[in-house]
Amino acid sequence: MTESPEQQRHAVVRRLRTALTRLPQWWPLPVCVLLGTASGLSYGAFASPQYEATSYAMAVAEEETAPAAALGYAQSYGRLVTSDATLSYAQGAAGEPLRELRSHVRSETSPDSPMIAVTGTSEDRRRAADIANAVIEAVIVSSGHVSKDTGVKLIKFTHAMTPDQPVSPSVPLGTAVGAAAGGLLGGLVLLVRPRRAGWSVSAQVPAPAAAEGGVAQDERELVR
Repeated sequence: MTESPEQQRHAVVRRLRTALTRLPQWWPLPVCVLLGTASGLSYGAFASPQYEATSYAMAVAEEETAPAAALGYAQSYGRLVTSDATLSYAQGAAGEPLRELRSHVRSETSPDSPMIAVTGTSEDRRRAADIANAVIEAVIVSSGHVSKDTGVKLIKFTHAMTPDQPVSPSVPLGTAVGAAAGGLLGGLVLLVRPRRAGWSVSAQVPAPAAAEGGVAQDERELVR
């Protein structure tokens, strides 16, 4: 008699459950490690290398302005690095459209120093330096327009140089990170998955205790 599709599906599910129950308890760990290693190896081998270049500007207080004001204005100008006004001014020299330029630029400031760091990222090493220099120039020009009112101006501290090495992970590093992440995930799976009935310690311990209690009770009855 031919089985229906539903019966065949149930049969396949039963076979899979039987096969899984025959596997050792720790099987998720090596599987996750292998998957993580393969993912890290693929990322390191096929991902495009990314280059970063950083330029710096410093906020300087004018003669009649308190030196502490330079630190506050450095924080403010650092937030304006990724604004539309700054990036619109820099997109021509950077050679990037405004939408793409925003994702290739980041800025950092220090709470202890009136310094602004602008980092450009690109798959082309020269383009990364061009982005950083174009954006830092745009911020300096913008600060110069209001320096008479603020009493603080920005000056270029260092010029971004063309990077020699990419910052994206290499194949060995990507493989190692993937294997470590897979091992961590496999360990978490082992911790949260339900244990089999045969491995339950709590189910096995009460049985001897109950048996000993029964033997002791029978001995007390015989003594009486």
